[in-house]
Amino acid sequence: MYFFLGNLSSLETCYTSTILPRMLGSLVTGNRSISIRACMVQYFIYGFLVSTECCLLSVMSYDRYLAICKPLHYAAHMNDRFCLFLAAVSWIGGIIASTIMTVLISQLSFCGSNEIDHFMCDDSPIVKLSCSEAHHVELTTFILTCIFTLFPFLLTLTSYTSIISTILRIPSTTGRQKAFSTCSSHLIVVTLFYGTLIFVYMLPKSQALSDLHKVFSLSYTVVTPLVNPLVYSLRNKMVKQALRNLVGKLFLYIEIQRK
Repeated sequence: MYFFLGNLSSLETCYTSTILPRMLGSLVTGNRSISIRACMVQYFIYGFLVSTECCLLSVMSYDRYLAICKPLHYAAHMNDRFCLFLAAVSWIGGIIASTIMTVLISQLSFCGSNEIDHFMCDDSPIVKLSCSEAHHVELTTFILTCIFTLFPFLLTLTSYTSIISTILRIPSTTGRQKAFSTCSSHLIVVTLFYGTLIFVYMLPKSQALSDLHKVFSLSYTVVTPLVNPLVYSLRNKMVKQALRNLVGKLFLYIEIQRK
């Protein structure tokens, strides 16, 4: 689990660095312009990391499924080689999906407005600016969204259905609480992440929902990466103790400085 958490934290560090600095800089300076090349680069990196995160979260749910439902087989199934394989498939799959979409969008013709109705370069607001036929782009987006969002979500849902069924059969209350504690944090993040992604990419695009799309986009690009370290780390006793020690040292330093 910690191996996959390491992948997830590295991914989200890159993820937030792709979108937030640019967005915050625009808010502070008022300069909201971005070059076409920079927009395409941002879109490629963002699409690559979102697709990879979808796969990683699904892999992590499978890891929890084996740990809780088949604990005696866990070490045999989730060995180092298999973990590396699952992580590599997630990263490579994300690169392939993002490359396909970036190439398709870069081939569109733009001859009208140059204002993107969004806080980042996403496929829907970019396609709206195109004056060429874009049905193939929209169809490809829908197919890739099904592959990288709907399928991992269904796999995660299946894993957690089996997990909950197994937990309910545990005779001891303490055992049930421990098992729920193990997987509840991941379930919270998965629900927030997949729920907003499915709303943005799989529901029909309309002007009435455009503002709501931006709100939900903010959720999975900002809120989820912000919540992840808190949800995963602060449930660990050693991390909690290290945080208490750090806060204690900080207060001690402040007191010494005052004296």
